[in-house]
Amino acid sequence: MTQPETLRHLLDAVATGSVSPEAALDKLKYFDFEPVADFAKVDHHRALRTGFPEVIWGLGKTPTQIVQIIQVLRQRNPVVMATRITPTVYAQLQEHIPDLQYYEMAQICAIAPTPLPIHYSGTITLVSAGTADLPVAEEAAITAELSGFRVQRLWDVGVSGIHRLLNNRRVLETADVLIVVAGMEGALPSVVAGLADCPVIAVPTSIGYGANFNGLAPLLTMLNSCAAGVGVVNIDNGFGAAVLAGQILRTVQKLRSPSGTQPSHGESRE
Repeated sequence: MTQPETLRHLLDAVATGSVSPEAALDKLKYFDFEPVADFAKVDHHRALRTGFPEVIWGLGKTPTQIVQIIQVLRQRNPVVMATRITPTVYAQLQEHIPDLQYYEMAQICAIAPTPLPIHYSGTITLVSAGTADLPVAEEAAITAELSGFRVQRLWDVGVSGIHRLLNNRRVLETADVLIVVAGMEGALPSVVAGLADCPVIAVPTSIGYGANFNGLAPLLTMLNSCAAGVGVVNIDNGFGAAVLAGQILRTVQKLRSPSGTQPSHGESRE
């Protein structure tokens, strides 16, 4: 927890005018974390520094550890999220946290308001090559929605049936930022980037036959894209793609704002 004496000293300095509110905020951004038993230190001020709160990585943690971290995070965050949560683990978590929601396809569990509010302008458009890529695509979509962004989905439009994509040209033309998820040879992001005038974030998946090498083949294809404006995240990293897309939209909104500030997490933007 934040040390009370240090916090009181800082607040007294603001009250007397020796430290400006802006300087105090900068100090607060970097020293508030909370130990959880002897296995974790929860970063409460990550959202102040980066715009996104800390998210729990589920793999490798026991259900007991995840429960304890969620219970600490929910005390200060309106949305608490954990990724890579299997149905079996979720069932164990729900025994201790009855209001925990589960998004099975994305393997994400969360504590969040219903319906989810929109905090930022712009739309993150998700494009998936095939049905087998949906778990990664949904991880990106749910992450973006829980983070306060409007999301549009376009599924199963891979290059083996390119007419499916071309029939949705309007979706690409009106997108603010695109996340394109594909396995096999990973060609879809290059095609999309040749049709769209916005940033394209490519996500390779581990879906494919043996020479796919668990996602290495589409990763290399995306890195070698001949289309300009394509950024690539790691294999199966739908979460990272969503955060990057969110940072792009947040930066645009900040540049457009007269004060150069972002809306608070409780403020909705439609």
